[in-house]
Amino acid sequence: MDIKKCNTLEEARAEIDKIDDKIVELIAARNAYIKQIAHFKNSIDEIKAKDRIDDIITRMRGRAIELGLSPNLINDLYIRMIDAMVDTEVAEFKNAKNF
Repeated sequence: MDIKKCNTLEEARAEIDKIDDKIVELIAARNAYIKQIAHFKNSIDEIKAKDRIDDIITRMRGRAIELGLSPNLINDLYIRMIDAMVDTEVAEFKNAKNF
């Protein structure tokens, strides 16, 4: 990962703004795949796959450590994001199955 050397506060903030925009775009893309996944599931219990969620969080905690980030921060972010996306997936599932 290449980090640009900034010479001013404004320049550093502009770089952070670009990254923030990309983060939101990536989360939106992840959410779009979540909606697709809902169509491959057969039940709401299958959507709430605790083993899969645990695997994702464990993997992302490890990735955070590799990148010098707080694994607790990433853990908390992913729990919040996954909880919201599970809700989205359940709604998509119910809509597709006409519950």
